[in-house]
Amino acid sequence: MITAVHTLVYAEDADAARAFFRDVLGWPHVDAHDGWLIFRTGPSELGVHPAEGAPTHEISLMCDDLETTMAELAAKGAEFAGEVHARAFGRAVQLKVPGAGEIMLYQPRHPTAYNL
Repeated sequence: MITAVHTLVYAEDADAARAFFRDVLGWPHVDAHDGWLIFRTGPSELGVHPAEGAPTHEISLMCDDLETTMAELAAKGAEFAGEVHARAFGRAVQLKVPGAGEIMLYQPRHPTAYNL
């Protein structure tokens, strides 16, 4: 039986990325060994989209109120790339993850499956 989904973020600076998830996002975590943190990510859902070219995978963070969430994260030192964009699925912005690029943060317009 499947018990969870384990997501991986590959980072050029794993320590900086781990500190971001721990200190800025405030995600609970366990130390698997020697500072190798594994974070509880809370409710999740999985969407499957048609690929344009080679299949890829991405991680997005969801929130109930994009502006409020952005303000809370910015107060903790988070930075964003670009402006908020209206998309078919909701309003979105790119959240910078130190040492690990960017992750989309969005307020969904679609029904969510994580609260079923």
